[in-house]
Amino acid sequence: MKYAKEYAVLVVGAGHAGLEAALACARLGLDTLLLTLNLDTLGKMSCNPAIGGPGKSQLVREIDALGGEMARAADATFLQLKMLNLSKGPAVHSLRAQSDRAEYVRYMKTLAENTPHLDMKQAEVTELILTDKTFQGVKTKMGFDYYARALILTTGTFLRGEIFIGLESTPAGRLGEFPASALTASLNAHGIRTGRLKTGTTPRLDRRTLDFTKIQEEPGLEEKHFFSFETESSLRPQQPCYLVRTNPRSHEIIRANLDRSPLYQGMINAVGPRYCP
Repeated sequence: MKYAKEYAVLVVGAGHAGLEAALACARLGLDTLLLTLNLDTLGKMSCNPAIGGPGKSQLVREIDALGGEMARAADATFLQLKMLNLSKGPAVHSLRAQSDRAEYVRYMKTLAENTPHLDMKQAEVTELILTDKTFQGVKTKMGFDYYARALILTTGTFLRGEIFIGLESTPAGRLGEFPASALTASLNAHGIRTGRLKTGTTPRLDRRTLDFTKIQEEPGLEEKHFFSFETESSLRPQQPCYLVRTNPRSHEIIRANLDRSPLYQGMINAVGPRYCP
């Protein structure tokens, strides 16, 4: 079934990159369609719920200078803002926001839903439609074909995604969310090579199980620093973070359990990014 409306741009994936791509195209007046597996997880931060930091804070400012949304969203939804590397020279100072994951998703979803020229659909893209190696559209699992003049793929961790918990593994884009496996096969069939990056998700801690008298409080910034050049002030209160250090006992536990690590056992055959994007 061919969807009635034809678009100028079709964006597949609604993480950070997909949202910026879709918003940029729509703001240029191009009829844009954003396709994602779940419309309730737009911009969801899977691993470390933070914006900026070493290797990334300058990218956030560059996105902002180009008219993107990430910096404004970070300023509107932070739990804590902190300038890192202050003990070193100014060239390596970097702003980092610990973000409210749920608020960030709500901010981005509300913005996308109210952006002119931007439509959103919940669908799994399974196949590219090409004629003489020229892109025409995509097929989806529910049987709808969407046509557009250009395609932007921002699939994140979902293309043939697999997650490991100890030595157990299961296909998934994120924990509890389906991967996009068919699209990988379609890309490969059209001669497009795909590779893999290994990311890592830190364990979630229940604050009710922590003894805060034994960990070091890390307060946020007192000075006014924001990611966006347009942000002048914020009414959001700063939340404290806490620093926990390893010790010989924790090192001993890690060494004694390396045989339960999928990375050390050779089950993960991929390279991790220097700074997880």
